[in-house]
Amino acid sequence: MTSPPGIPTFPLGGAYACPRLIKGGWQLAGGHGAIDRERAIEDSLAYAEAGITAFDCADIYTGVEALLGEVRRRWATAHPDASPLRVHTKCVPDLAALPTLRAADVHALVDRSRERLGQSTLDLVQFHWWDFAIPGFEAAVQALDTCRRDGRLRLVGLTNTDAAHLGRVLALGVPVASNQVQVSLLDRRALREQAGLCAEHGIALLAYGTLAGGFFHERWLGAADPAPDFENRSLVKYRLIIEECGGWHAFQALLVILAGIAARHATTIGTVAVAWALAQPAVGAAIVGSRNATHLAETRRIATVRLGPADLADLEPWLAAHPGPQGPVYGLERDRTGRHGSIMRYNLNRG
Repeated sequence: MTSPPGIPTFPLGGAYACPRLIKGGWQLAGGHGAIDRERAIEDSLAYAEAGITAFDCADIYTGVEALLGEVRRRWATAHPDASPLRVHTKCVPDLAALPTLRAADVHALVDRSRERLGQSTLDLVQFHWWDFAIPGFEAAVQALDTCRRDGRLRLVGLTNTDAAHLGRVLALGVPVASNQVQVSLLDRRALREQAGLCAEHGIALLAYGTLAGGFFHERWLGAADPAPDFENRSLVKYRLIIEECGGWHAFQALLVILAGIAARHATTIGTVAVAWALAQPAVGAAIVGSRNATHLAETRRIATVRLGPADLADLEPWLAAHPGPQGPVYGLERDRTGRHGSIMRYNLNRG
């Protein structure tokens, strides 16, 4: 895959040069407001023209796989000699289905994604398991790997998987290319828990949440603590992560530091936040979600920002004083009775 100058790449699973910036698709799914489908397609093509030629979605993001399938088709028509756009999807069996999940069920979910995306062979399928107390996770990943071996997908990935269960999958001999996890200045669980394991096995962390759902933005600098009645679940999710880092007052102190670094680089707070995540050795790419192309120029600039020793030194005291969420990757979110887990929707794959 080729990218315009300025968009760095990394070898994902040794299979292709993946851009280090991936366009996220969650904000195009239901629950984030009405979507103008034609505009969403055109905006996605604008990201591709700017060199952000990999897209992230999931089978539970309502309508997004089919939308990106159309984006791929239009790109291929407009650029017949170019490399195809890459689409990374997720296989997310419903929580209610886990106790009786069979290999055939996993294969059916993969086949449905192939149909929606219009791909005989999917690029990367990232597997999610809601509750590790329910047996069957390893067998389900092996079923997904069967799809890799029979040509229905190129790369097997995981998402929201902690180090212990990642290790179990590796012990089975499944070649895991990536683990998509939350990584940001606010959430460093993956960097503490599994960076070494990933480095040992050549696994890339694909980082979501680098912008904390949009909280890393100038509009929040100096703003009063917002009301809990947010417009979408993304803001609810990341406001809870801010609480794990000491609350709104502590977050304001971080924004002040980021604003100083941004001024030094003639850029924005969000750009600095994503650049910090990309500077972590375990992180292969950052997934930057957006409902439209309004922030495309700003997103594109991320590729040009390199944080120096002075920038990292400015951040270190705040990071040391605010370690953020503790425990394994996605551990807080797996507690369905807790405030992090109670906002999740666990059965979106029916029908």
